Amino acid sequence: MNIFSFTAHFGSEEDCRNHFKEERDKVGVTCKCGHREHYWIKSVWSFECKKCRKRISLRSGTTMQSSNLSFLTWYKAMFLMSTTKKGFSAKEIQKQLGLKRYEPVWAMVHKIRKAMGNRDARYTLEGMIEFDEGYFTVESSEIEQEKGIRGKGAAGKQNVAMMAESTPLEDPSTGRKEKHVRYFKAKVLGTHLSGEINDTVKESIDNQSIVFTDKSTSYVDIADFVELHVTEKSSKDLTQTTLKWVHIAISNAKRNLLGNYHKIKRKYLQSYLDEFIYKLNRRYFGDRLFDRLVIANITGL
Repeated sequence: MNIFSFTAHFGSEEDCRNHFKEERDKVGVTCKCGHREHYWIKSVWSFECKKCRKRISLRSGTTMQSSNLSFLTWYKAMFLMSTTKKGFSAKEIQKQLGLKRYEPVWAMVHKIRKAMGNRDARYTLEGMIEFDEGYFTVESSEIEQEKGIRGKGAAGKQNVAMMAESTPLEDPSTGRKEKHVRYFKAKVLGTHLSGEINDTVKESIDNQSIVFTDKSTSYVDIADFVELHVTEKSSKDLTQTTLKWVHIAISNAKRNLLGNYHKIKRKYLQSYLDEFIYKLNRRYFGDRLFDRLVIANITGL
């Protein structure tokens, strides 16, 4: 969707409200009493439960809940965040929307990113999975700077587990084998210990999968949680063949984050990665990406 198409469909607050209502009707509304049938009261833009008569606002239960920003503002932000691979900082979105206060925009943008992460968290990777870790640059806290930590837990670095669902395919005419990739996941790790690696594998990868890693001692238990765990000694050839796509994803994510955001605090890194992975997994959606993002913000609180 380009800017002209967006403006034609969502040129007013009412346009955005009506569209959001239509999409929410498709998803369905569930009252706290568990009932799913409602009346629509347009005068107050709220649903009313047919069973207990409790009213539910159009924003309630979505990422827009408790936000004072207009539907039009939210829609413009979602459009900007879905229209480019690189993304926008909250400061740039504030500038594009012409809003005076930064804090509500920052909160809105991070809620949208959280919805992206929650949407992808519903799915697990399956089949043949590449798994490795990368170290991302983050803003060091004053405590980290004072301690002068070095090595893998060094100040200014954050360990991230990256996973890629890849499938080897052979060209019938040439016989050449090449890996094709489908979906990705990224998880910020608090440590480099095997316990956290194991938890990441269990929640992110289907237990019938085949996982490829290097021979890091942190990966010794992965075989307990998947069908097969294949390891190879770390080398340049490993990163270009067996773990090709996971390293491409790590490289692209680092370049994307560093190129768009001046500084990223450690506690918000997962949020930025959620946006990167969400759009990467939907790289072929085209104009549908905006529509899917609206649905993610309805269901992703």
